[in-house]
Amino acid sequence: MQVKISGFGGQGIVLAGIVIARAAGLHDKKHVTQTQSYGPEARGGACASEIVISDERVDYPLVEEADILACMSQEALSRYVSTLKKEGTLLIDPDLVHEIPQVPRIRVYKIPATRIATNELGRKIVANMVMLGSLVGITRLSTTKAVREAVRESVPKGTEELNLKALQKGIDLARELADEIV
Repeated sequence: MQVKISGFGGQGIVLAGIVIARAAGLHDKKHVTQTQSYGPEARGGACASEIVISDERVDYPLVEEADILACMSQEALSRYVSTLKKEGTLLIDPDLVHEIPQVPRIRVYKIPATRIATNELGRKIVANMVMLGSLVGITRLSTTKAVREAVRESVPKGTEELNLKALQKGIDLARELADEIV
């Protein structure tokens, strides 16, 4: 399974990738690689986290064709949509991604991660965990138990409960959207 989570610097894209890699590798006992790339700017520039998960040894650590692509900015979608496999899964934050190209035979899920994080949790900074929860809930990429544990281990001390609430909001949204394809 090849996964790319993308957006801009400052959204916690790399942390989301680390969490899913930790969940799949350490807790679900899969073979995993996780890499990241940044634009030239520290905040606001393009950012992506690539995760390859397999039952067998991973021979190549980078995503060549994403089974799952999560985009938290328009620039990220424009840059990476061509890497999504036919019949792949695309998750977008509709408040930050306004133009979705017509790509045949993919499933598109609109996850208002930033809005949920801001309006329901009072902290825009956890939008990455809302998106991650939805990604896991929709794709079953990892077990929710493993992801919760990986969140506890990966986020800054003192923020565990807020991040877990955000993760759960995303999982709950995924349940609502499970059969919705736009």
